[in-house]
Amino acid sequence: MPELTLSLPAAMGLLAVFVVIGAITLYFALQFTHRIASPTPNASVTPTVTPSPTPTDTLIPSDTPTYTPLPPKPYTVQSGDTCISIAALFKVSPTDIIQNNNLNSSCTDLVVGQVLQIPQPTPTPLPAATPTLESGAATLAACNTVPYTVQANDTLSSISTNYNVPMEAIQEFNGLTSDQVFTGTTLNIPLCMRAATPGPSPTPTAPPPYPAPNLLLPAQGTAFTLANDTITLQWSSIGTLRDNERYYVVVEDVTSGTGRKWTDYVTDTKDVVPVTFRPQDNLAHAMTWTVVTVRQTGTDDQGNPIYTNAGATSDIRIFTWSGLVAGATATP
Repeated sequence: MPELTLSLPAAMGLLAVFVVIGAITLYFALQFTHRIASPTPNASVTPTVTPSPTPTDTLIPSDTPTYTPLPPKPYTVQSGDTCISIAALFKVSPTDIIQNNNLNSSCTDLVVGQVLQIPQPTPTPLPAATPTLESGAATLAACNTVPYTVQANDTLSSISTNYNVPMEAIQEFNGLTSDQVFTGTTLNIPLCMRAATPGPSPTPTAPPPYPAPNLLLPAQGTAFTLANDTITLQWSSIGTLRDNERYYVVVEDVTSGTGRKWTDYVTDTKDVVPVTFRPQDNLAHAMTWTVVTVRQTGTDDQGNPIYTNAGATSDIRIFTWSGLVAGATATP
């Protein structure tokens, strides 16, 4: 027989072909006999997303309560009833009764036995709460104060002494960072922090600014003649004056038209108008006079005291003073 000779690579290739053919044949044979199951594809797992909890809106209660209208009340018309009397009985407006029951504007179509629907009155809402100040702010708000304009030569110490209020209290109340004060500055003096006066005081002293003095004598319209060489003025006390305080008296001749005036500073509650101020003619001159409390706040370059008002001025009083008769010579 002829001899077939194959090279090694060819033999290996041929062997691989036989193995593949055998494997294919075996596979189909087992598939046909159902001994190999077709692979079942795995179902893809879809991840389930857990829903996040939705935050629930929190209702903030309103400060103002919601009013729910009340249903009307039935009322049977009686003999002698009118819309006005029914409205007064139920404390509602006659117009509400007319509109709610389709009555004419004059309410003349009421019938005895007719059933009306009476609207109930709307409740009045309570007033809003008033904010309450803190204790410190309430104390400051309730403190009685008086404005004071700083004068030349004033110091915080002198102002403190005049008003009997501690320097620290004035500083704190006005936001001062030092004890320096400047001319023209207005300070609020906290009278509620006034230092207590030791011991009983026989005459209570009103806190500055002082009230207007009450003028006593002479009475309004009093006429003085040549027989009166002097005129005594009197007024009521406003309290105990301090060492640097005075009553300032002003008498003015309003008839002369020349601005003729006489003034004086006294600590007593009376003063005497000298004869030198008496008119020098034969007319009865009208004189006005007033009194006001003043306080010394310094001195001028001549050493004279400088006074400023420390209270209200009194009402104006008028008296007349007759001058010299014709040909008479003034008494020196």
